[in-house]
Amino acid sequence: MTNGANWKPQTKLVHGGTLRSGFGETSEAIYLTQGFVYDTAEAAEARFKGEAEGFIYSRYANPTVDMFEKRMCALEGAEDARATASGMAAVAMALLCSVKAGDHVVAARALFGSCRWIIEKQMPAYGVESTLVDGTDLSAWEKGIRPNTKLFFLESPTNPTLEVADIAAVAKLADSIGARLVVDNVFATPMQQKPLELGAHVVVYSATKHIDGQGRCLGGIVLSDKEWIEKNLHDYFRHTGPSLSPFNAWTLLKGLETLPLRVRQQTESAGRIADFLAGHTHVERLIYPGRADHPQADIVKKQMKGGSTLLCIDVKGGKQGAFAFQNALEIIRISNNLGDAKSLITHPATTTHKNLTEEARAELGINPGTVRLSVGLEDVDDLMTDIDRALSRAA
Repeated sequence: MTNGANWKPQTKLVHGGTLRSGFGETSEAIYLTQGFVYDTAEAAEARFKGEAEGFIYSRYANPTVDMFEKRMCALEGAEDARATASGMAAVAMALLCSVKAGDHVVAARALFGSCRWIIEKQMPAYGVESTLVDGTDLSAWEKGIRPNTKLFFLESPTNPTLEVADIAAVAKLADSIGARLVVDNVFATPMQQKPLELGAHVVVYSATKHIDGQGRCLGGIVLSDKEWIEKNLHDYFRHTGPSLSPFNAWTLLKGLETLPLRVRQQTESAGRIADFLAGHTHVERLIYPGRADHPQADIVKKQMKGGSTLLCIDVKGGKQGAFAFQNALEIIRISNNLGDAKSLITHPATTTHKNLTEEARAELGINPGTVRLSVGLEDVDDLMTDIDRALSRAA
């Protein structure tokens, strides 16, 4: 088999990084083992010294996890990666391994609640200063820069209001001051957006979302160039132990095989639902990156291959209206997860972003009536009927 450098993404997601044992198994094997044995004491010494290739301990590396990392690298166009036990483990590792005490971070203010906690709470506790800016305003990034700025961080599209930042422009600004840009690409998925191709230096995913896509397991991954991974991430990863379970890695490998099919269908359905809800009597606001009325539609067209599997909706009636709408749904289920085969909905102000102040939520456009809809694989006509009926009942 060739190395697959010229394969299309769909082929890489089925065959990339595959390791086979002497049994020649069709499906990837699950190596559920903590450690590995050596033929001789000399062989063990050579492997620990890095003079011989091979696995040492599953906290460091594991064959099944290695396959997942290599397959994600092939898809993302990255030189190296480290898979983690959750998406937040990936975010925390990517950020903390990019700075030291005395450094400064500029981050987009529109972040998932736990991501903002790392920027606003954890980093200052370790002597790293931080500034939050409007991620859609390049001049705000410029104004946020200090002499000790070493890192930029953003999500695009954002959670939950689906703002889109100009990744290439922010990456160019980071390069101009010798800083690195970390992009959380979970909402776009690697099928719709490639941050590394746009100039970002590090990309992170919660593999729990679209990559698994079927509500089965947790996982995360950090991807970048090999030099940065080995210099900045390797020792942290090896000694602190945020490693991904081999079983979860195998599950995620199975998810990658169908990722293009699922994301394509979910995006198509989300676009139809967005068009259906535009101007709906009981909807005050609709945000969807695939529509021409999106606030950053020009940037979406420039850097994304498609829209999104998610919509942001403001239901009339504030929190009471949003709750009544969610409670009246029959097919779409209330859950804080996203990217699942099942359509899911959540109320950010009381779930994912509840720890922000009311003022901070208002600044991000998270209103009392805001709900985030993650579109699944159900028949889109059934979903639209469910949504329309629930909106009418809520009214």
